[in-house]
Amino acid sequence: MQQALELAELAASNNEVPVGAIVVLEGEIIGCGSNGPIGRCDPTAHAEIQALQQAAAAIGNYRLVNADLYVTLEPCAMCAGAIVHSRIRTLHFGALEPKSGAVQSNLRLLEQECMNHKVLVVAGIQAESCSAVISDFFARRRAEKKRQKQNL
Repeated sequence: MQQALELAELAASNNEVPVGAIVVLEGEIIGCGSNGPIGRCDPTAHAEIQALQQAAAAIGNYRLVNADLYVTLEPCAMCAGAIVHSRIRTLHFGALEPKSGAVQSNLRLLEQECMNHKVLVVAGIQAESCSAVISDFFARRRAEKKRQKQNL
């Protein structure tokens, strides 16, 4: 999870919501991603999607059987769907996302009977650190907006 946190910090330095993700297969990182929808002008450029794409390219197969995904924030519905379709074995995530999290906070997509693959979920990995990265990012963003308003 530490590498995913470093990728989240990279996203934050690019003024993206700080989310980082890595895919691990047989103890080796085969994919990594940091949030990038703003900079890439791509609504699908979430950290998880980037990590899954890189991992699939690394092994030459879109099915990532026996691979594990580590992500700093609870995945959204789009990412949860991609996790199922890629056949990730275990999803490890840090902080809950009460607004748009689709694994535990809302929807609970990975538990739906219609899903053709069951993903194990381990929540709360370094939750405090993962949550702090997000909270600090938005606190800085709010402070910057406040300074901009004062300068008007």
